[in-house]
Amino acid sequence: MSEKLNDLFANNRAWAEDVEAREPGFFTRLLHQQTPQYLWIGCADSRVPANELVGLLPGELFVHRNVANVVIPTDLNCLSVLQYAVDQLRVRHVMVVGHSRCGGVMAALGNVRVGLADNWLRHVQDVRDRHREFLDRLPAERRVDALCELNVLEQSRNLCRTTIVEDAWARGQDVAVHGWVYGLHNGLIADLAITASGPADVEPAYEAALAALHRRFGDG
Repeated sequence: MSEKLNDLFANNRAWAEDVEAREPGFFTRLLHQQTPQYLWIGCADSRVPANELVGLLPGELFVHRNVANVVIPTDLNCLSVLQYAVDQLRVRHVMVVGHSRCGGVMAALGNVRVGLADNWLRHVQDVRDRHREFLDRLPAERRVDALCELNVLEQSRNLCRTTIVEDAWARGQDVAVHGWVYGLHNGLIADLAITASGPADVEPAYEAALAALHRRFGDG
């Protein structure tokens, strides 16, 4: 085994010992229950460690990650995670979390070929094309982060339109959808204020968040 991989095992042992020292019996309790209140749908970028960013331990945050935090009705992987989290774990909050300077968003914005992922990033390009006029008015250096935030808004709305969330709301289940963005430059999460707790909230929340985004980037 390479020295680098040995380091990972050593780090794991140190982490487990530290957790057990701080909370004796933690792993034994974790073995018998999983009761997270949150589902995080984020980017696969290695610089965005979900649990650490919000200070939650294993068992407290259910996580799904993919390139550029995309939520589409044909992605059975994402939908399976969503359904298990909502129907079985009964999470109360689902967050779509993008991040600044996202490589997938950068590739989508500039039509950069990266391989098989080009087909996946077509969904982000659809967001780009939908907001092309706004993006073209921005200085070039601001377009990537603007598209990162626009992508969060669009994917959050997509999430609200899934049958899983719609059915949960229809039966009166308490679950809210949120759109956030993480700043690689400062380590802070910002709430983009697209929050919906029922079908009537979705479009007003989207429109208000979109207007706020335009103002934030100096357009309108």
